[in-house]
Amino acid sequence: MFTHIVVGSNDLERSRQFYDAIFAAAGGSAGVVDAKGRLVYAKDGFRFLVTRPIYGEAASFANGGTIGMLMTSVDMVQAWHDAGIANGGTSAEDPPGVRDLGARKVCLAYLRDPDGHKLCASFPLPKPA
Repeated sequence: MFTHIVVGSNDLERSRQFYDAIFAAAGGSAGVVDAKGRLVYAKDGFRFLVTRPIYGEAASFANGGTIGMLMTSVDMVQAWHDAGIANGGTSAEDPPGVRDLGARKVCLAYLRDPDGHKLCASFPLPKPA
């Protein structure tokens, strides 16, 4: 459904350290700076961009907003969270772990990036046979 997501940052180098780490933990690669000075992360045909706000005002996070990222294992969810914490992020909501959503179980981890954007790593657990 989405082609790309863009978040603002007040410190691109700090954001690069954070996002390079969590994308590496999720099987992606380091960001590339494009001609407009934005950090660009690409994986599985989708793009995630980090940029200074166009109008020169301070970047701020979306109150109530969360950006979800699909992981391929429970271990990847934990590695993503650990990489984020080690690189300037803060844990958000409950600690990483499995949540029982009734019809299904999902391993989730939440982080706030250095600018306050809330991110979620998720891995849906296979249904029991």
